[in-house]
Amino acid sequence: MTVKTVCILGGAGFVGSSIVAKLDAAGYQIKVLSRRREASKHLILLPNVQVVECDVMNNHALKDALAGADAVINLIGILHESRKVTFEEMHHQLPRRVAQVCESLGIERLIHMSALQASSQAPSQYLMSKAKGEAALSDFNKKLNITIFKPSVIFGRNDSFLNLFANLVRYLPVVALAKPNAQFQPIWVEDVASCFVNALENTDTYDKSYELGGPTIYTLRALVQKVMDILGKQRPIIGLNDSLSMAQAFAMELLPIKLMTRDNVKSMALDSVTRLPIAPVLNVIPTPLEAVVPEYLMNDTPRGAYDGFRSAAGRAINARR
Repeated sequence: MTVKTVCILGGAGFVGSSIVAKLDAAGYQIKVLSRRREASKHLILLPNVQVVECDVMNNHALKDALAGADAVINLIGILHESRKVTFEEMHHQLPRRVAQVCESLGIERLIHMSALQASSQAPSQYLMSKAKGEAALSDFNKKLNITIFKPSVIFGRNDSFLNLFANLVRYLPVVALAKPNAQFQPIWVEDVASCFVNALENTDTYDKSYELGGPTIYTLRALVQKVMDILGKQRPIIGLNDSLSMAQAFAMELLPIKLMTRDNVKSMALDSVTRLPIAPVLNVIPTPLEAVVPEYLMNDTPRGAYDGFRSAAGRAINARR
């Protein structure tokens, strides 16, 4: 099967933006579905990208938007529920509906983003809902060529993980840390994007699920200490026990912007690690965190991502001349 046009749900987000840039550089035509075109303005700079305003929760709108695509990538996910947006809707029902629409339109290729440690027996609603999404897609394995990726925490210039800790270190005299011994295997966003792009037309990845992790496992405390070392700002780290971790998360749930929830704490009861290297078929050697993070934490500017896409667009245009 030859893929020329790729439709991406969640293409304007942190991971999606990197995938879109790589697909554009490889010469694919990309259609990014977004509820607000303004939120995707950084992608419009890329020569092969079309941004389509679409409410993906509306089946008719979704079907119209996916029409003409050869492949679909679903990256939509949430870390925190709200009254209007639930894990059940976004992680279970949406993947099922996307697969149904793909089947009805004759789109044979679907790549889906799940999460490491997703399981029906997981301690958090987040991880259980991700597992339900995977199970829903398994019903379509005989009809669609599906690949599922299950990454650990993803880092990069615009991440909401290490950048959050960097801001805490910059502005707080002490860091009170929930679940300080929870383990993560951070993987660079560009490596995740490469896995998606390399799998797109590789038939060996059909009907497969891949865990993705970086080269090193860290405790949460060690990651925060690494951020401090990079910034040259040492702060006391107070590790909270499980009860205090839940209490801190409950207090944060009351804030206008949720930084952490009790469900997040429950997710951290399972170490987000994989003991297996990235599958050779994906042709990706994971990049050490230390090779990337100092540059963007020390040189963080509001225009950083936008300028990066201007640069990527220029390279893509020049390559086609």
